[in-house]
Amino acid sequence: MRQIVLDTETTGLEPEQGHRIIEIGCVELLDRRLTGRHFHQYVQPDRQIDAAAFAVHGISDEALQDKPAFSEIAEEFLDFIGAAELIIHNAPFDVGFLNHEVARLAGDWPRIESHCAVLDTLALARELHPGQRNSLDALCKRYAVDNSARELHGALLDAEILAEVYLAMTGGQATLDLAATAPSKAGRAHDASGEPTSRGPLRVIRAAGDELDAHRERLRAIDEVSDGACIWRKLEIE
Repeated sequence: MRQIVLDTETTGLEPEQGHRIIEIGCVELLDRRLTGRHFHQYVQPDRQIDAAAFAVHGISDEALQDKPAFSEIAEEFLDFIGAAELIIHNAPFDVGFLNHEVARLAGDWPRIESHCAVLDTLALARELHPGQRNSLDALCKRYAVDNSARELHGALLDAEILAEVYLAMTGGQATLDLAATAPSKAGRAHDASGEPTSRGPLRVIRAAGDELDAHRERLRAIDEVSDGACIWRKLEIE
């Protein structure tokens, strides 16, 4: 399964008011593994950036003066995302802007929804964590994803962070490298001669009350979206 985690930055909030895309960032997942392939492009929007938008992403009008127009990168971008499932946080916002840009192109270009399937991670997070904050930063904190480099929004950085959040939120890891995760010789139960190594008792760290509450809430959310099929919650109730 091929998935593209996507984010955009824009001149403002409303494409209907003439606001445009100024940055597109995408990373590729293949069978839930990051492949290292990505698409990243700054775009010259042919209009000024709102002050409120600049405060969010820090991209200036001057920085975009020599960048290509969307029409110049559209074919490469649409080829990159073609036939994939798009993973987007607050998908209606980004898809709305992308469709606005596509509609401006000469010729018969398809809408994004007819080009790709779309999964909105904000809607998914609201199902899993009802009544809680589900911004990308809040999800990073909830799933222990490092976002320390995110001082300002940036399309490629946010796409990379969202890929980690999505994999954690849907219960799978990006890679499984047995060689990298295998214990070293010093940490094994037996040394090279076959004799058991001496090791003190393992430390037991018990979950705090708020962690147990968060665990129960997660099981409740899984049970709700799976129509009562959460085995762990049944075991906990029993």
